Amino acid sequence: MHHLLIVGAGQGGTEVLHAFQRSPLLTVIGVVDSNEQAPGLQLARRGEIRVETSWTAFEGTTVDFIIDATGKRGVFEQLIQFFPEAAVLPGEFVRVLIERLTEKERMLEAIIHCTSEAISVADQDGQTMLINPAYTRMTGYSGQDVIGKPASADIGMQESVHLRVLETGESVRDARMKIGHDRRDIIVNAEPVVVDGQVRGSVGVIRDISEMKALAKELKAARQKIRTLEAKYTFDDIIAESEAMRFVVDQAKLAATMPVNVLIRGESGTGKELFAHAIHAASERRYEQLVRVNCAAIAPSLLESELFGYEEGAFSGARRGGKRGYFEEAHGGSLFLDEIGELPLDVQVKLLRVLQENEVVRVGGTKSVPVDVRIIAATNANLEQKIITGEFREDLYYRINRLPIHIPALRERPDDLLPLSTHLLRKLNQSYGRSVARISEDALEVIRKQEWKGNVRELENVIGRALIFTDKTEDVLRKGHLQLDHPVAKKQVERPKKEIKHLSDEMSYVEERLIREALEAFDGNKTEAAKQLGISLRALYYKVERFNIYQ
Repeated sequence: MHHLLIVGAGQGGTEVLHAFQRSPLLTVIGVVDSNEQAPGLQLARRGEIRVETSWTAFEGTTVDFIIDATGKRGVFEQLIQFFPEAAVLPGEFVRVLIERLTEKERMLEAIIHCTSEAISVADQDGQTMLINPAYTRMTGYSGQDVIGKPASADIGMQESVHLRVLETGESVRDARMKIGHDRRDIIVNAEPVVVDGQVRGSVGVIRDISEMKALAKELKAARQKIRTLEAKYTFDDIIAESEAMRFVVDQAKLAATMPVNVLIRGESGTGKELFAHAIHAASERRYEQLVRVNCAAIAPSLLESELFGYEEGAFSGARRGGKRGYFEEAHGGSLFLDEIGELPLDVQVKLLRVLQENEVVRVGGTKSVPVDVRIIAATNANLEQKIITGEFREDLYYRINRLPIHIPALRERPDDLLPLSTHLLRKLNQSYGRSVARISEDALEVIRKQEWKGNVRELENVIGRALIFTDKTEDVLRKGHLQLDHPVAKKQVERPKKEIKHLSDEMSYVEERLIREALEAFDGNKTEAAKQLGISLRALYYKVERFNIYQ
């Protein structure tokens, strides 16, 4: 550190003292003026700088630079003679230099003030020497509150980043702190100011992460809303007036609260996908995706790559960079596998492994990708029969059938016909631009007498078709609007002379007779009977139960 002596404490000397008082390069060791009331001497006293009325008082003191700010002739030459080792500078030269430096300093301050980032600068003593308007807007502190005060004045009892930089001489990155009157969450990056290999100060850039947090919260909420749209239906959309249907809904609500795989069973058109949506929407995974896959609609050759994904070059036509499968897309959420009974056996094996290990391996890849997926499966097939015939794996069956839900056919819950019809009428009114308010009693009577083999899907089709044939001014759906296939009375049918039985009934009759004969021949020994019949023991047990054959 170089030592500076200022001679002359008038206006010029005071300006020089102001300029160099807090310089990181020089230490002002004294100020000299014959007038003890000179303003420069008063400023020096306040700064605890040595003051004298004659420069001779500094004889023997190490002085590197002397500035002649007296403006008197002859003083410059006298100082050169008295301090031969020191560099004596005329005050006018220093004034011009200070003006140039001040101009550059003002330019630097203007740049700092213009930036939108909050900036704080501390000197080598840990005192705040500069802040910008962005800092004031963020913290609520003005220059008067912090400049010339310890760099920790704005952060209370927390460790000052500036002091850490000054102590270590190293940068500080992403320091989380709270600042200002309202204790805002901020991140600070600070760098040391190094001059001639020594740390002379610290510059800190402050970012307000409370706004980032608010934006992140809004983004998360938006994502949650978008993801919620993936589940189109909730339990409120399910019409359940009958006792049988209310029981199924209660089962499904229980399934929604349990982290287990669900198997939904029922005839085509009963609303299996509706229940899958409702279960997902009521589960803890509702803010994640519900990915829907119809296993019967995808070609068997593509099903594996669609479910588990593939790597680049896995097969001819594979997308560059590979592709994520449905399991990866559903990570954190639910995967609805409709028509699961149609899965090929080789895909069943891989699906079983995913359910056991909670990870997938893409087609053409070797790396395992962890997945967290809840399976909701659905089928109208007889999986038990498929197990016997070897079309469905038994171990996979037990994996997906942790919580089975059976949706009754529409003909088994007549109490739901009226509310369902009313609901569908309201829904289809909007689609077809009609304003039909109700269904007439004679039309409802016809609806009640139908078997509805197509279940709710068939009922929706019939009501939709009836609405098409209504006039826009009509407000009642009548019997004449309905286009139904009425069951034909038996007396109107001319039976053939010899009744022809259904082939499946005849085959069942023959099958039952053969099983009874085999069991009788081997005194009820099912193992030997199965060998004689050429079927597995498991198949024999199934058929014994099916035909109610008891020994």
